[in-house]
Amino acid sequence: MGDVMIRPATGSDIPYLYEICLKTGDAGKDATDKYHDSYLVGQMFAAPYLFYPDAIALVAEEDSVPRGYILSAPDTGAFYRWMEEVWLPPLRRRYGVPAALAACKSDIERGTLGGVFWVRREEDLPGWLASYPAHLHIDLLPEIQGRGTGRALLQAIFDELRARKVPGLHLGVNGANTGAIAFYKKQGLQVLENTPWGFNMGIRF
Repeated sequence: MGDVMIRPATGSDIPYLYEICLKTGDAGKDATDKYHDSYLVGQMFAAPYLFYPDAIALVAEEDSVPRGYILSAPDTGAFYRWMEEVWLPPLRRRYGVPAALAACKSDIERGTLGGVFWVRREEDLPGWLASYPAHLHIDLLPEIQGRGTGRALLQAIFDELRARKVPGLHLGVNGANTGAIAFYKKQGLQVLENTPWGFNMGIRF
């Protein structure tokens, strides 16, 4: 077991991000057997942040291999506009056929596929977003969990968002991921909203 190093993500990290996203895609557990298209979850929740111009993307690597990441957009409304204009149109063409839905192996994959076609409109954004405009995704493989890596990644993002004068941050967490919920509360996040799938949590800077 080597030391875990945190560094900015680069384009060469993309294959690892897809793998990490899939292996943590079932409420923090391995979702490999839940997806017919093993890249779909990464297409939605990991890869965009290496292309979005204002994103903050860090990886945690051990023995020169990325084993975790944290990805953030400082302005969720602007990020949603970019998703609608740039990222989602080719995905919608790729997955917008009956065979794509028929091939889904689980409700998790069907839900992710639904997210491809969910239209992100600013008028639908919650009122609390003005106070918590940034959002993030953080995923760690089991081998680097429990070693302070998640806390270090969060603090690095918090520091960068403070430097950019962002007033607050939110994230979504599956209600079944009780370990993550407890972790976020320890880091100062509070529940902003209950949802059918879990919670939106946030922190002000």
